[in-house]
Amino acid sequence: MRVSMLVSLLKPTTPVIVGISLGFTLSLLSVTWVDESCSTLWMNSPGEMLTGPAAVSSMITGTADNKQVAEDLEPRVLPYIKPAQEDPAKKVFRAKYASTELGIHERLFVSVFTSKTTLNTLAVAINRTLNHNLDGHLIFFTGSRHRKIPNGMFVVSHSDDRPVPNMFQSVVYLLENHIAEFDWFYLVQDDTYTQPERLKTLVSHLSMQLQLYMGHPGEVLRGEMEGRYCHASSGFLLSRALLLKLQPFLEQCRTDIMSVRPDEWLGRCILDYAGINCVDQYEGLKYNHFKVETNMELPLMGNDDFQNALTVHPVTTAELMYQLHKYFTQMELLKTYAEIQQLQAEIKNVSNVSVDGRKSAQWPIGITAQFQAKSRFEVLTWDYFTEDSIFSCVDGAPKCKLNGVDREDVDDVIKVAAEQLNRNYNPFVELKDPHLVNGYRRLDHSRGMEYTLELQFQATTESGNHKLITRRVHLLRALSQVEIIPMPYVTEGTRVHILLPLTSSESHLALRFLEHCSSSLFEIGENIVLNFLFTYEPAEAQRVSMKDVFKEVKDKVTALESRFPSLKVSWISIKTENPSILRILDIVSRKHPVETLFLLTTPDTILNSEFLNRCRMNAINNWQVFFPIHFQEFEPMVAYPDQTPPPSADLVREAGHFDRYTFSEACFYNSDYISSRTRMPEDAQENEEMLESLDLYDMFVQYSGMHVFRAVEPALHQVYRNRTCDPRMSEDMFHRCLQGIRASLGLRSQLAMLIFEQEKHNNS
Repeated sequence: MRVSMLVSLLKPTTPVIVGISLGFTLSLLSVTWVDESCSTLWMNSPGEMLTGPAAVSSMITGTADNKQVAEDLEPRVLPYIKPAQEDPAKKVFRAKYASTELGIHERLFVSVFTSKTTLNTLAVAINRTLNHNLDGHLIFFTGSRHRKIPNGMFVVSHSDDRPVPNMFQSVVYLLENHIAEFDWFYLVQDDTYTQPERLKTLVSHLSMQLQLYMGHPGEVLRGEMEGRYCHASSGFLLSRALLLKLQPFLEQCRTDIMSVRPDEWLGRCILDYAGINCVDQYEGLKYNHFKVETNMELPLMGNDDFQNALTVHPVTTAELMYQLHKYFTQMELLKTYAEIQQLQAEIKNVSNVSVDGRKSAQWPIGITAQFQAKSRFEVLTWDYFTEDSIFSCVDGAPKCKLNGVDREDVDDVIKVAAEQLNRNYNPFVELKDPHLVNGYRRLDHSRGMEYTLELQFQATTESGNHKLITRRVHLLRALSQVEIIPMPYVTEGTRVHILLPLTSSESHLALRFLEHCSSSLFEIGENIVLNFLFTYEPAEAQRVSMKDVFKEVKDKVTALESRFPSLKVSWISIKTENPSILRILDIVSRKHPVETLFLLTTPDTILNSEFLNRCRMNAINNWQVFFPIHFQEFEPMVAYPDQTPPPSADLVREAGHFDRYTFSEACFYNSDYISSRTRMPEDAQENEEMLESLDLYDMFVQYSGMHVFRAVEPALHQVYRNRTCDPRMSEDMFHRCLQGIRASLGLRSQLAMLIFEQEKHNNS
């Protein structure tokens, strides 16, 4: 019984046992059983490496020579060594613009020497004739300080009216503040008119590596040696390379060189320590100047020296400065028109020899080409009109009377066509009494309104013969004049001073703001300074020693400063019942230099490096202020019903919108704020509530005279908060505030769905 059970159990496994035995037997048969000595193989085959199983067995069994090798192959237990932790890779800052990373310099910086008596006359005239042509790279040096500086001027006072110390301190100022940004420095007195276009043309042809001292030379005696210096009255150019070479010796020049004339003192310093003389020409480029004699009447039409002058001096009055600028500007304008005509003629000549002939040239030359339809649905239709009627009406009627702006448009086009035809036919034929036979027009959105006119004229020849002739003409009323607008050069290295006004009700929001900034700005070492503007109500200010409503925020700031040693945070405490933004900025502006870049923000705003770089690029001193349009997140209960809101909202229409009704963020320079604010006193005196009812955006629009750049900013987010509008706002500001609150709740479809669900729940 037991044997039969054992056989029944082994029977299924019998093939497996037989297979294993057969495999083991075959493997034994394939092994080489020849015992070969390791030493014998080494001796018989010198210089050959061992291969196959014999080599492996000899290494394992070992001989006297291979004992060390066998010991090295024995297994052993190694102690665990904890790997050293590598420092986290430091984030490398890469500039967004190639010019920033490559260190490209601006070309020209102008310095004007003025005085207390001429600051408000000649200096203002130079500022108005030069500043906008030089993209704001203009500075005025003076000896004594002034209580009131003219608007739009950057003035540096050295507190020393002596000419030579004033020159010395001015050169030191340029070396300390602008030597890393510009290649050429032009120094001139305020009684000299400078033609800006010719100055820029001259500098553009000079290499940045030159050690050049260029102007109107004058002889100077230096003991037994002679040299030449540049007269300051006609202005002079100094290269960046020359100033850097002169920098270590300026103190010696101040003590060793005695002179009463500042230009001669500087020239002798350059001669002694750089060995360079003043020149009035270099490689065919000439520095032309013109000296005005007593009782000379300007302009001098036939005087070549005057016509080609880069500088004219002395200019005794501001009126004469404006007259010279008008005359030379008209000359440059005529020169530009002549160059345009020459270029147009060259384009026509080149197009004649091309494959397509004159069809290859755009018409008119220099204007965008006509729109080319890609299908029959894109064809632009022409509207037919006569002098009295138009055959495409707004209300869909087949014909309507030509009146209003349409009538003025047609009359103007006929007039322009007749004048151009008369210019072409004069003096042989005179065309009179134009009559419109047929007219066609269409609007090309890429270039403007196009016209095709058939005009009938009464033609009169030189001999007095009369004849009716018809001419077909084509005209274009361009949408706008195409021009290149120069923009000043800005860098991404500017330090941004973030201004955060806070009330007691917003202190908890400031803690969240600091948490966002610590991860997105503080940890990467952004070049910023955080300024808290704590606004206390009178009752809160009285209890500040016992209970400070901003104590939690200040403690958080202290903790962050210990965590990030390079972080710079400051705060200003303001006591007021009505925290008007202009009154707060008046206090802040007085505590910062004029070249400070401000970023005004709110505790609901989420900042990052991408936006800060655009703030630096779009806020341009003396040129432009930037008011970004932030992405406002919707109410989470409306945007994400029955869902958990994400940590950060995506740029989709269901999550938020760009709030065009709010102007809470702004990037601007302190000097621009000061110049705009100083233009308000007269209006503020007439309307005492103006400072409370006017916001920063309206102030820049009405009083600055600069570009106010308003654009959507995808990198600037603002989290949702249930806000209220201050009833003390002006009517326009209060209306904008209400519109912003309503638009920030959610989409109309989302709100409708929420109402539908609520009514459904109530009915059930």
